[in-house]
Amino acid sequence: MKIVKTNIASYTNTSLSVFSREESFFQSPFHSHPEFELVYILESHGKRIIGNSVESFEAGDMVFLGDDIPHVWLNDEIFYKGINSLKAKAMVIYFSRELFGNSFYELPEAQEVKKFLSQAVKGVSITGQTNTLIAKKMEKLIKKKGFEVIMGLIEILFLLSKSKDLRYINDNSYVSVSDDNKNDRLAAVFQYVKSNYKEEISLDEISKIANLTPTSFCRMFKAKAKKPFVEYLNEIRVSNACKYLIETDLGISEIAYECGYKTASNFNKLFKKLMGTTPKEYRKKALV
Repeated sequence: MKIVKTNIASYTNTSLSVFSREESFFQSPFHSHPEFELVYILESHGKRIIGNSVESFEAGDMVFLGDDIPHVWLNDEIFYKGINSLKAKAMVIYFSRELFGNSFYELPEAQEVKKFLSQAVKGVSITGQTNTLIAKKMEKLIKKKGFEVIMGLIEILFLLSKSKDLRYINDNSYVSVSDDNKNDRLAAVFQYVKSNYKEEISLDEISKIANLTPTSFCRMFKAKAKKPFVEYLNEIRVSNACKYLIETDLGISEIAYECGYKTASNFNKLFKKLMGTTPKEYRKKALV
């Protein structure tokens, strides 16, 4: 599946959209967009692909998506057989980061919301009491108009920023380098790895990018990234391998080479360690 780049605001001509969706099956392609998205499934079941994650979904599933993370909801095969009693129903909120303006994000009172939105690029699964509460507020929000909609969205974001009923769908390897890291030593490292993960990257080489000795670099990287550099590098390579498995027809050995692994056996071993399944099984689960 190729990722289709879209822009919701250009279609709706507004930076905030709240609506109910009802179809025979969910028809959107594997896509990404710059808007944040909150989705609550009312009816339907199947599997959803969010970033590198492939998981089942059913009625009651609620997900918050950060900007530009690729995603798709795929119904089970029975939904494509024209059975009238089967429907794909959902409540959806789309909104642009610019909706509130930079001054909002600088407010001391908005820092927890700002943090939540920055972490949402990994995709967030919302469960428990928070799921139930947000679903009720979304249902009411659909009936509101004007500034009341913005007030309702702020309330939802506040509740999410405080909630413990959250699970990140992807690991840190899917997060892009943010503007907040521009002055950080790690920014250059992240950018270098992003551009050169296909090549062999030695400790001496990457230490020079950070302008540190190898020992100092390893200490600094683990302290800031909360993991050793080699582990991070493998996460980046496996993350990109997931994209190749979903978006291309390349063989496993070819993908291993494209992602910086010299042997398919080493690639398979590391992929299964990080993803809990083999590359072949991952592709089959994603594309069936």
